[in-house]
Amino acid sequence: MPSFYRRHSTLALLLLAIFVSPAVAEKKDPAFATSADDPVLRSRIAALAPTIDPEEARRVAQIAYTTGRDLKKEWRVVWPPGLQNFLVNTGQRKGGLCFQFAERLLLRLSEQKWETLEFHWAESYERTASEHNVIVVTAKSQSFYQGIILDNWRYGGRLVWGPVTADPHYRWHENKGQFHKVLNRRVPPSPSPNAPTTSSD
Repeated sequence: MPSFYRRHSTLALLLLAIFVSPAVAEKKDPAFATSADDPVLRSRIAALAPTIDPEEARRVAQIAYTTGRDLKKEWRVVWPPGLQNFLVNTGQRKGGLCFQFAERLLLRLSEQKWETLEFHWAESYERTASEHNVIVVTAKSQSFYQGIILDNWRYGGRLVWGPVTADPHYRWHENKGQFHKVLNRRVPPSPSPNAPTTSSD
């Protein structure tokens, strides 16, 4: 009887190795961007699809990198991020929460014209104390889950990036509503057609 269980236990372990190990092996910590002109990040963005303009990939890498550095100075960001969150929530810092990093990056990216790339609002552990938000870049009309995360919060203003599905710490989901909510803040409301007009006379 013990040998029977041993044989079946061995079989179960082999099956786990076959079906589980590949998924685990795909998980990898996001990489640090080395500069505003990081060649690896640029090439990975450009490789998302053959339709992508390499110049647009370069601009995304540059904007994402410099935004993190700029906000680190503006908000006097400290590490670890939990400490920065505490300082913001107690009024000792003006910004530095994850959603604030994501919003500012999205707004800066939206100032540019993009023909071959598009952006997405990503969230993980939504509506919990561990919620995290980042921006994801994909090719036009490409699946969110094929994209690359751009995360300036995780390491206090230092940009890290990687495939959406490879992040071992977060399971990312797209929130289109929040994406449009952030962008709509840039657009002033249209005047009502019945609103009275003012004269300069």
